Amino acid sequence: MFDAVAGRYDVLNDALSGGMDRWWRRVVGRAVDGGSGQLVLDLAAGTGTSTRAFARRGARSVACDFSLGMLRVGARRPATGLAFVAGDALALPFAAATFDVVTISFGLRNVVDVGQALRELLRVTRPGGRLVVCEFSHLPLPRLNGLYERYLSGVLPAVARRLSGNAEAYDYLAESIREWPAQQVLAGQIAAAGWSGVSWRNLTLGVVALHEARRPG
Repeated sequence: MFDAVAGRYDVLNDALSGGMDRWWRRVVGRAVDGGSGQLVLDLAAGTGTSTRAFARRGARSVACDFSLGMLRVGARRPATGLAFVAGDALALPFAAATFDVVTISFGLRNVVDVGQALRELLRVTRPGGRLVVCEFSHLPLPRLNGLYERYLSGVLPAVARRLSGNAEAYDYLAESIREWPAQQVLAGQIAAAGWSGVSWRNLTLGVVALHEARRPG
């Protein structure tokens, strides 16, 4: 499914979010704060759009994704300090305690075992290293959240059908967001996987939530 939309993935994200995805990526970039010499893993990186921002800040960055189609599109635009690696979130192809920061944006919903993915991210993070998760979430006011879910179910796939010709992928997007746990539930899952100091904050009224944590030292 992701291979099929890889060529227009970034353009569609921009259109469907009204440009908000660019702001969300900037917030993630500040949270990751990967400086010179740090090694950052961007999991479910897709075409590497967010990973390039980390590399521009001076970090050595790895864009890892399960979709070869996404990685191929990203690799056509090489950048200094950036590597593309195919990998499964449930069995990452990296040694233990490799990365200073691990991050995943809009990809944790797509793994079949969230707990295992969080444990794998913990395994490849050095002691004291950090986790940054940016994911679609839920608006705190039920009436407002209901309006948002109607947009997801009706408007988003219709617009995606006109822009991409692949509405099925965006039907999946809407369904996966509706079924995703609330912010505090995800925070509990992150802690249960072994991370410490878990915190979260809403972006765009809760359309997106940013979770942060550390690997115990």
